Amino acid sequence: MNDLHKALGEISSIRMQVARSTEFRGYGPATLATTSVFAVIAAGVQAWRVPDAAHHLAGYLAVWVSTAVVASALAGVEVNRRSRRVHSGMSDEMIRMAVEQFLPSAAAGLLLTIVVLRGVPGVAWMVPGLWQVIFSLGIFASCRFLPRAMVAAGVWYLLTGLVLISFGDARAFSPWAMGIPFGVGQLLVAGVLLGSAKKGEHES
Repeated sequence: MNDLHKALGEISSIRMQVARSTEFRGYGPATLATTSVFAVIAAGVQAWRVPDAAHHLAGYLAVWVSTAVVASALAGVEVNRRSRRVHSGMSDEMIRMAVEQFLPSAAAGLLLTIVVLRGVPGVAWMVPGLWQVIFSLGIFASCRFLPRAMVAAGVWYLLTGLVLISFGDARAFSPWAMGIPFGVGQLLVAGVLLGSAKKGEHES
């Protein structure tokens, strides 16, 4: 029985090593392009419902947190579906790798937001920029098993986040301070994935 457990453990370890060296193809370009549309819609909703976000943080957070939740749920469903089709028997390991790479940055973004809003609300204007910087770190962490060109998306979010922080005031709460970076950024991510898929088909 011990030999059996040892063999199963070795097989599991081998599968994880293979997963770490395999490009993850679970993200769907069309789905990520759709999340770009969500960002633009959310910016429009904010402009309509929360025109003065600096004084209505609850409304601002409701718009963007709900947008992030819906976009994440849509992407999660697509990742599960595509991974099981593309990666077949390795899908569980590949999905686990994808989650492990991005989850720390998502958790850090959530905790940082709570700390800023509860502890130092006077600098809450930094939150939109910090979200984008942290999102870029999630992309950078995932780049080792995504197409190399994905680094460009990470750089985009890093730069847009730093620009927002450099504003130094409530201008960072502008609807388009989130709508444009995430609208363009998600299209960039979708474009990189689409280009990689076409390249793979051509090589095949």
